[in-house]
Amino acid sequence: MPWLFLGMAIFGEVIATTALKASEGFTRWDYGSISIIGYAISLYLLAIVLKTVPVGIAYAIWSGAGVALVTLFGIVLFGQKLDLYAYIGIALIVAGVLVLNMLSDSATH
Repeated sequence: MPWLFLGMAIFGEVIATTALKASEGFTRWDYGSISIIGYAISLYLLAIVLKTVPVGIAYAIWSGAGVALVTLFGIVLFGQKLDLYAYIGIALIVAGVLVLNMLSDSATH
């Protein structure tokens, strides 16, 4: 169950960060409100996950998956352009999350 909550926390953080960009510095309160609520839900779910999953593992997965997904949303929704090194860096982050999940005994499933 903690992994489901972690996935939901990641989703909340991605929605919140995407809404934060769309809020244009909180000048658009509709998106700003979505951002605040999304971060609150995300942090609440992350706190629940941290009861059973080591903090370093949970945070690495939460932040790494969030970076990759927010980048994807930025490309699709905002037309963000990245260079080769940005893609390599994000790929390394995703690779790190995969290593933690698939190879490390620290990530108890």
